[in-house]
Amino acid sequence: MATFLFDKIIFGPVKSRRLGVSLGINLLPETAKFCNFNCIYCECGWNPERKEPVTFHSREEVKKALDKKLKDMMEHNQKPDVITFAGNGEPTIHPEFAGIIDDTLELRNLYFPSAKVAVLSNATMLHNPAVFAALNKVDDNILKLDSANEATIRLHNNPYPGFSLAKLMEHLKAFKGHLIIQTLFLRGKCKGHLIDNTVPSELDPWLEALKVINPREVMIYTIARDTPAQGLEKVPLKELKEIAAKVQSLGFKTQVSG
Repeated sequence: MATFLFDKIIFGPVKSRRLGVSLGINLLPETAKFCNFNCIYCECGWNPERKEPVTFHSREEVKKALDKKLKDMMEHNQKPDVITFAGNGEPTIHPEFAGIIDDTLELRNLYFPSAKVAVLSNATMLHNPAVFAALNKVDDNILKLDSANEATIRLHNNPYPGFSLAKLMEHLKAFKGHLIIQTLFLRGKCKGHLIDNTVPSELDPWLEALKVINPREVMIYTIARDTPAQGLEKVPLKELKEIAAKVQSLGFKTQVSG
């Protein structure tokens, strides 16, 4: 299980499978993952047991680090395609997330106005009005939906207590199309359960959910790195493209990463 953590607030730029040249922002602690999901495939590993409160980088620290990096990239003619919030867990958990988004948009407009700002999120904090409003401001609001079956989400994503797929669907619909749905497909075995979210009993309700959510795009991908759970398998690119064809037949733009 060779999972890894990001050890800086700002990382990259890196070549992203889905986003192009991406400058990353990690709002989570650098020493351990912090998330309200505990996905069996997460490249950052399992959530650790915590005895002490989590300490976040302040809004001021994040803005200072981003300003310094963007200034350096401009001086060296290194243009990012996108500035991406990702990192060691769920970025929208940060208590100053909304303000940090405002700062990032300000700095983006100053240094690289044609670059996009993206957030990779598990969509669990959409009940927070400030988070919802902030996600509506970014260019690429990329939200996770690995299944439209709650039992499968509980197996794949291990969500926080109180998670409700019905409530999640309401929040996703509320964006009125200003979102991108990202879905990771995988198969294998975990905790004695067979796993495969490419079968008809998974795909059919997922496709129906997409009709309800009406995203502007759907990102389809599979495992790329080592996973904390053993026994998981990548879905071949050919099969991912077949799934994408079903999505495209509904009129949605798709992007596939094998």
